[in-house]
Amino acid sequence: ELIFSVEGFKPFGWYLTLVQFGFYSIFGLIELQLIQDKRRRIPGKTYMIIAFLTVGTMGLSNTSLGYLNYPTQVIFKCCKLIPVMIGGVFIQGKRYNIADVSAALCMSLGLIWFTLADSTVAPNFNLTGVVLISLALCADAVIGNVQEKAMKLHNGSNSEMVLYSYSIGFVYILFGLTCTSGLSPAVTFCSKHPVQTYGYAFLFSLTGYFGISFVLALIKIFGALLAVTVTTGRKAMTIVLSFLFFAKPFTFQYVWSGLLVVLGIFLNVYSKNMDKIKLPSLHGLWKKSVEERKTRTLSQTV
Repeated sequence: ELIFSVEGFKPFGWYLTLVQFGFYSIFGLIELQLIQDKRRRIPGKTYMIIAFLTVGTMGLSNTSLGYLNYPTQVIFKCCKLIPVMIGGVFIQGKRYNIADVSAALCMSLGLIWFTLADSTVAPNFNLTGVVLISLALCADAVIGNVQEKAMKLHNGSNSEMVLYSYSIGFVYILFGLTCTSGLSPAVTFCSKHPVQTYGYAFLFSLTGYFGISFVLALIKIFGALLAVTVTTGRKAMTIVLSFLFFAKPFTFQYVWSGLLVVLGIFLNVYSKNMDKIKLPSLHGLWKKSVEERKTRTLSQTV
């Protein structure tokens, strides 16, 4: 959000993605040199697909910031659970219980309410941003399931996944920017503001790289759905910090719709830990209330 607050930077979302992919490729190469097994286990064709999807999700997500309020973009990302579930059904043949479906419904309603609030109070609201971030979510839904399937099937490492998917993605974006003549203006602009563009992009990429490494570990060990749940909790803090650090229009409709999304997150976590989390039934709560009332009455009588 700080990078896009630089005057005149909004048209260069794809160039930011190119720089980000370049940093990720360097970090992945460094990490790969630190581990013993440096072999590539996942086929190159799979990486070409993953790289294409990664370019789509990150490029469209970055570009959407030129049109959307930042919290709105983040709340869309929170609802990534919905397309991930759909992707899980079609790609991996998964089945979900009623708690997962309820979580998806809560997130959908919260997302709609949040977007309506943004369109009401934000003077620069643009439907193009909603379309871009929705397409990014669709790509993200597929990529999580493809990564999970590839890493389990071929036992690939996180550093291998990052290095090959982002380095191939870097070539895709570079080719695209060159063909559309979008590279030269972006380089010229960023050379005039190196600290606010390349400096911030380095910090953005470094922290993002650690985040990606943790997410890939979650995908490999626990699956794509739980990884999305964890990252959604992180995004809640991002929204709070965005309103604290950057001046923007605010309405309490943001709060209520955000809470609805949080309820969806809770339902999703609950569905994964039903054996550990025992929610009291309405009958149980009523019975407990009656017993407490009887105890109070008896003590007053005595």
